[in-house]
Amino acid sequence: MARLTADFWVAAYLTRLRLADIPAFVVARGDATAGAVLVKVSPLDGTARVFQRSFDLDSGERVWVVLTEGAERDVDAAIARQRGFDPDVWVIEVEDRTGRHLLEEDGLAG
Repeated sequence: MARLTADFWVAAYLTRLRLADIPAFVVARGDATAGAVLVKVSPLDGTARVFQRSFDLDSGERVWVVLTEGAERDVDAAIARQRGFDPDVWVIEVEDRTGRHLLEEDGLAG
């Protein structure tokens, strides 16, 4: 199966979130073609989690895994470190009091 470009995937993800009335923003634009994507989920209580796509060796599928979680300032620092290693990474911030992010839905493993 062909992989989607990063900018196409991000646009589709933001549309899905908008249709579910979940606020989300592009905090950092990465490489349009092959940039990695980080999704920060903030329940607006001072905490956050960051998801990144990873390859599951058991299933051979791409899955979303938690990169880090905890106090929002610590999560933001981890994102800044990731951007230091990879300036082509995209960062999407999702703000939902119940922590919804839709990454578990079909078609979002990308």
